[in-house]
Amino acid sequence: MSEAIQEKIKNYRTAPFDARFPNTNQTRNCYQNYLDFHRCTKALEEKGQDVAPCDWYQRVYKSLCPMSWVSKWDEQIESGSFPGKI
Repeated sequence: MSEAIQEKIKNYRTAPFDARFPNTNQTRNCYQNYLDFHRCTKALEEKGQDVAPCDWYQRVYKSLCPMSWVSKWDEQIESGSFPGKI
């Protein structure tokens, strides 16, 4: 992994501004980063690569999403009833 990405992850404090989600309500941003994390992890695991670059998405969704949502989504993924496309 590049040194610049490692440095950004190391110095991460909170989710940076994302122009795709300019409004105060960050619900969609939370959900999109949750999906991106799982899609990234799935894609890299299928290729047999290190999933460390996906940590960025995880840090962002953990700083934006209520943990009750995350635990509910995790349970839905395990049971196969998650509505998102991963």
